[in-house]
Amino acid sequence: MAITKDKPKAANAAKVSAEGQFSKETYLRWYEMMQMMRKFEEKAGQLYGQQKIKGFCHLYIGQEACVAGAVTALTKDDKWITAYRDHAQPLALGTSPNAVMAELFAKATGCSKGKGGSMHIFDKAVNFVGGHGIVGGQVPLGAGLAFAEKYNKTGNLCICFMGDGAVRQGALHETFNMAMLWKLPVIFVIENNGYAMGTSVKRSSNVTELYKLGLSYEMPSEPVNGMKVEDIHNAVARAAERARAGEGPTLLEFKTYRYKGHSMSDPAKYRTKEELEEYRNQDPIEDVRQSIMENNFATEEELAAIDAKIKEQVNESVEFAENSPYPTADELFKDIYVQEDYPYVQD
Repeated sequence: MAITKDKPKAANAAKVSAEGQFSKETYLRWYEMMQMMRKFEEKAGQLYGQQKIKGFCHLYIGQEACVAGAVTALTKDDKWITAYRDHAQPLALGTSPNAVMAELFAKATGCSKGKGGSMHIFDKAVNFVGGHGIVGGQVPLGAGLAFAEKYNKTGNLCICFMGDGAVRQGALHETFNMAMLWKLPVIFVIENNGYAMGTSVKRSSNVTELYKLGLSYEMPSEPVNGMKVEDIHNAVARAAERARAGEGPTLLEFKTYRYKGHSMSDPAKYRTKEELEEYRNQDPIEDVRQSIMENNFATEEELAAIDAKIKEQVNESVEFAENSPYPTADELFKDIYVQEDYPYVQD
């Protein structure tokens, strides 16, 4: 389904031609956005191997289209929430790579002041509300954010991402019921990369077409090719239009794939090399690059210049993180309660 040039009406929505095709500006924006996610995380993986980044670290490599397509379909005022695979979203929304890298280093200049690390990235300035470590814990929170938007009559919505493993959590079903009952402006997204940690969907769920879970609640639901950024944009744009019209939530199942293991400690021996190669041949960034070249939107030299700029930004973020200080001891009891003089918190 092709989108029209006046849909969605968003400050940062993708530019579309009269024929319903995406513009040169949009394709170049997607390319730069997705390359930043990819190169940043490739560097993060290297740094983790050098033990400069510690703790848990879940990479998004391979799934970049899921975020890029959604960003161009929504507005800067919409809210975003996800689980612990959360580096790509803030980068795409405009958070400084310096702040994200510093957070991975647990430095005070990080976007969560070095207190969250890889799994708890937050940036209020771009409406990114985490970064949540409890599997499925962000799902009811996403509905709560949407309730606030509806209550305050802002016209904004919340997009709530989850992995395929989170759909087995009971809170999801409670949330789906309330979201439909109250017609909340929320887009629920299942990023189905085939494995909940190392367990395939087929081994853990009787329902393997996960979008069908929404049908029990009469929630509009559909599967989406998560390796095609255009398909992601169109599906999110349709869901956003429904949400803003007061028609309630949508469930989208992005069928995607992660090239790395569940986390940096996962060797991913539960899948074959042939399976991995099959998905690498559908790489979302290469797909966008091909579209750019076929439409003469940019030359190889111009794309190389974008790549060089991103490499420089990533290298700068590493230098920034390494030169930043760790949080001081007096930060331990800060940012716990909104009330700064809360009487039950003592240094």
